Amino acid sequence: MEEKQYVLNGLAARESWRLFKIMAEFVEGFEELPKVYPAVTIFGSTRVRPGDPCYAQAEEIARELVRAGFSVITGGGPGVMEAANKGAAEEGGWSVGINIRLPLEQEPNPYANVRLEVRYFFVRKVMMAKYAVGFVFLPGGYGTLDELFEILTLVQTRKIRPVPVVLVGGHYWDPLVKWLRETVLAGGKISPQDLELFKVLDDPREVVAYIREKALLR
Repeated sequence: MEEKQYVLNGLAARESWRLFKIMAEFVEGFEELPKVYPAVTIFGSTRVRPGDPCYAQAEEIARELVRAGFSVITGGGPGVMEAANKGAAEEGGWSVGINIRLPLEQEPNPYANVRLEVRYFFVRKVMMAKYAVGFVFLPGGYGTLDELFEILTLVQTRKIRPVPVVLVGGHYWDPLVKWLRETVLAGGKISPQDLELFKVLDDPREVVAYIREKALLR
């Protein structure tokens, strides 16, 4: 019994120390990121490479955002994140990368001029949402979809103020929107106004114009 109690106490102590690591990551983000306001967070696949139309689109959207006076925040990794950081940095703007440490190491891309590294996905999500006045989602996989629905849920439940959410690439997002309308809405699982929480656009200039129009700047 004493040995079991010792093991439990050891686990509790390690969990308590984990809290300090989590707090340290939040503190670093809270100290660094206010200077990049107003910012737009860009999400998308890690698997696209230079030469892919999606990569070029992310890069151009980031450039247009910087020209419009916004900073750009990404998850700091490859693919769409790299393209967005590249476009923002080369346009002379704040280019923020919040990289996550993974068992299969995700190397940070070289284009972020404000760089944070975190261990925990939930810390990264908070940092990518807290200082953004708008969100842009390019085609992506489970991670991108997770981030999309979390942002939409936060807006829907009024945990964050209304913000422009843009899905870039009708060819990619239209089937999802159709499913939301014909299955989720039709089944009474969401309300009609929930389908107005996002907008599907293709042209980078239209994306930025929409964000400028809808963003609530303090």
